Amino acid sequence: MVEDPDTEDWRTIDELARSSGVTVRNIRAYQSRGLLPPPQVRARTGYYGPGHAARLELIQDLQDEGVKLDTIKKLLDTTGGSTEQVVQFIRTVRALFAPEDRQIVHLAELAQRYETTDTGVARRGVKMGLLRELGDDTYEEISPRLMNAAAELTGLGIPITRSLDVVEQLRKHADAVARLYVDLFLGEIWQPFDAEGRPDDQWPRVYETIERMRRISGEVMIAVLELAVAERVDVTFGRDIVRNVRTSSAGTATPGDGH
Repeated sequence: MVEDPDTEDWRTIDELARSSGVTVRNIRAYQSRGLLPPPQVRARTGYYGPGHAARLELIQDLQDEGVKLDTIKKLLDTTGGSTEQVVQFIRTVRALFAPEDRQIVHLAELAQRYETTDTGVARRGVKMGLLRELGDDTYEEISPRLMNAAAELTGLGIPITRSLDVVEQLRKHADAVARLYVDLFLGEIWQPFDAEGRPDDQWPRVYETIERMRRISGEVMIAVLELAVAERVDVTFGRDIVRNVRTSSAGTATPGDGH
């Protein structure tokens, strides 16, 4: 943070509230929960600088996307988010891993697409983080690719509820995989960078590393999935073939053959 708040970039809490659209009460609440650093005090007046404004904007953006305050705090604490650079870093990371253009859909469109009149499907989509309710039976698709994949499965005759079961299970496994990659990045890239004081000339390398890890993680997941599916197919169909052979042999046995 800037040490001297005697510049036009620094504001009182009332001025920050007016410029950000966040109430004074919420700003104080964010401070009390450790989401927002305390102001710089001068002549008994607290002043908030560009770093405060940037973090406040990030908090609002994340909340608008449905991220809970506890999760936001963990995110900021993990990166030591006390500077505008770290706020920009978090924005960049989220943009890299959430590149889809979201779409607005109406409940009637969802019903037609997934061939169902069950309104519980939309509620479940919201609960799973696939949809965000906007009001008036209107929703925002968080991941149009997943929603389109579910529609294709519906076209194959698979009920949308069954497709959501599969997606829900995949999300659970994906969360564990994501944790592995995040822990890898934090331990091997971020923490050494942070320990060096986050040198300005090293920020490009950090961003490049994130981009390359995103690409590598996608390639690894596809390769691992293909390998696992191939092995599962071999095991499953191999078991069925053996079972069918045994059944066939038993069915062709003749009396007196010792069986």
